[in-house]
Amino acid sequence: MHVPDGFIDVPVSAAAGVVAAGAVAVSLKGARRELDERTAPLAGLVAAFIFAVQMLNFPVAAGTSGHLLGGALAAILVGPFTGVLCVSVVLLMQGVLFADGGLTALGVNISDMAIVTTVVAYLVFRGLVKVLPRGRRSITVASFVAALLSVPAAAVAFTFLYALGGTTDVSIGKVATAMVGVHVLIGIGEAVITALTVGAVIAVRPDLVYGARGLTQRLKLRVAGELVDAPSAEPAPVAARSSRSTRPVWIAGIVASLVLAGFVSFYASADPDGLEKVAHDKGIDKKAEEHATADSPLADYGVKDITDARLSGGLAGVIGVGVTVVAGSAVFWTLRRRRTGDTSPAAAPDDVTSEKV
Repeated sequence: MHVPDGFIDVPVSAAAGVVAAGAVAVSLKGARRELDERTAPLAGLVAAFIFAVQMLNFPVAAGTSGHLLGGALAAILVGPFTGVLCVSVVLLMQGVLFADGGLTALGVNISDMAIVTTVVAYLVFRGLVKVLPRGRRSITVASFVAALLSVPAAAVAFTFLYALGGTTDVSIGKVATAMVGVHVLIGIGEAVITALTVGAVIAVRPDLVYGARGLTQRLKLRVAGELVDAPSAEPAPVAARSSRSTRPVWIAGIVASLVLAGFVSFYASADPDGLEKVAHDKGIDKKAEEHATADSPLADYGVKDITDARLSGGLAGVIGVGVTVVAGSAVFWTLRRRRTGDTSPAAAPDDVTSEKV
C-alpha cells in the first residue's frame, strides 16, 4: 500500500507529513518507556523482519497481490510506540533507497501504514486480551484478529486522504468499495503472518512479547475443598528477569529475514498490490509522478547493473535487511540509553515465562 508521489495533492500530503512527524515525536518519547534490555535489540530486528516480509507479495485475487503492512506485528511484539517507529524506519528505507513509496508522500505512508495500522491493531488486541481466557492461545487469536482489522482500516484511511486531496476526479464511493474489498483479503494474509510469528516467539520466549506481559495467571490452591488464590510471590529482580540472553532469538530472526529477503522473495507474486490494482482500475494513477530516487542503485528492489534477476533481487533484499536493522537498532539503542528511571514499573514488567501464559 505504498502511496507514490502524485496520488495526493501537496497540501494534504504536507498535512499528513505534519501528523506523521507529530506521531513519530510522541512515539520517540513513548518508546523510551517500552524499551528495556531485552526489547531494545529486538526492535531493530522487528523492523528488519517487516522489511523482509514486505518483499513477499502473496496472491489474493485474480491479478492482485498483497504484502504485510506490519503495524500489528510490531505493536504486539515490541509495543505500540516502538511499533510506529519500526514501521516508519522501514518506510523511510524503502522510500529513500528502493524508490518504493513517494518521498513527498512519506507522511501519507507513515500516517496510513505505520500509525493507523499500529493504533487500530493494538486497541483491538488489548480489548480482546481483556475478554479472552488468559493464555498463549488467546494472545495468538487476538493477534490474528487485530492484524486482520488493521489492513482494511488502513484502506479506509487512504480513502479518506484521497477524498481530501486526490489528484484525479474519481468517485470516492467506488474507491472505498474497491480498497476495502481487496484489503480485507490482504488482511487475511496479514493476520496469518502475524499470528504465526507472534505464536512462534511466544512459544520459545514469551517474556519478549510486549503484548503478553502481565498476563500470568495466579496459582490456585485447594483449601477446605475450595479453590483460592495462592499468595503472590515476590517479584524477581530486574537483573534476574533479563538474564536470559536474547542472542539466539536475534540470530534466528536475522537469519530468517535474510533468507526471506535474499531467496524466498524471488518467488513472490509479481502482480500489482491492492493499491496499485485499484489505482490502475479506477484511474487514480493518472497523475502519478516518477519517484525522485528512481535512478537509485537499488530502485525497484534490484541492484543496478546486475542482469541476473535472482541475484539482483536477492542482493537488494539482503542489503535492505542489513541497512534496516542497523538504522533501526541505532534509533532504539539511542532511545534506550537516554531513558532514565530503569527501576520503575514500566522498566520492570511482569515476567511471563510461566507455562500458564
